[in-house]
Amino acid sequence: MSQFALPGFDLAAFVRATLNEDLGIGLPGGGHDVTSESVIPAEARFAGVMDTRDAITVAGLPIAEAFFRALDPAMEIAILVEEGARVSAGTDLMHLSGNAQAMLTAERSALNTVQHLSGIATMTRTYVDAMAGHATLLDTRKTIPGLRHLEKYATRMGGAKNHRMGLWDAAMIKDNHVLVAGGVAEAVRRAKDAGVKDIICEVDRIEQIEPALTAGASHILLDNMDVPTLRQAVALIAGRVPCEASGGVRLDTIGPIAATGVTYVSVGRLTQSAPAADVGLDFTPL
Repeated sequence: MSQFALPGFDLAAFVRATLNEDLGIGLPGGGHDVTSESVIPAEARFAGVMDTRDAITVAGLPIAEAFFRALDPAMEIAILVEEGARVSAGTDLMHLSGNAQAMLTAERSALNTVQHLSGIATMTRTYVDAMAGHATLLDTRKTIPGLRHLEKYATRMGGAKNHRMGLWDAAMIKDNHVLVAGGVAEAVRRAKDAGVKDIICEVDRIEQIEPALTAGASHILLDNMDVPTLRQAVALIAGRVPCEASGGVRLDTIGPIAATGVTYVSVGRLTQSAPAADVGLDFTPL
């Protein structure tokens, strides 16, 4: 089996929970695939080909493999392309052969995962390409509950860098924190006095930048600023800390935004709105 591990993500538990949901484990009458068990003989074997009908950036194949192996540990599986690879429509992604019932039961969980993660990776790659080598693309915490580690993995496969993984690994001071603290400088000072090392401070006005930097912000998030204002902000920050453009970034605007000199551009829609890739799985009886 392919080695796949993400810090903080339990692949076996994810596979088990996803299959249990589809099988109705714990529900009255649940616990089995009624269609496959009633139609397909227990000893039947299939060969399968997973392919893409779209040009995509690939993500999620080792997870799909884990679904099939959970139901048939002896299944023969060959992953044909690397994670993060850009492939054309019609490309075979995986070949497999083994117990037919196991394949059919795992099929939807495996495909859902590859379609969703490859959709994210593909959209991410499109945004990276539009940046034309300027700045670094960041994702956000706008993820489906329970899928953050996988969705952020998919953005990496598409060429982005992960922003903070959660509430624990950096402080992000936003307008509501500033409102309660009484100002940007005071909010940053409180985080610094609490011993927080990485302090991201959101600003939406040029005049907030210097107070945030003086108080100890280690990263400035420039929220919903137009291109001329971003250039002005970049000049004021003058490389003292990384700076990030955020808010309402679209595919048609990210190029000019990235070219302003910001270190990063963050885009929530990478995980919030990416369409699923068109990936299918066809079987042949053996």
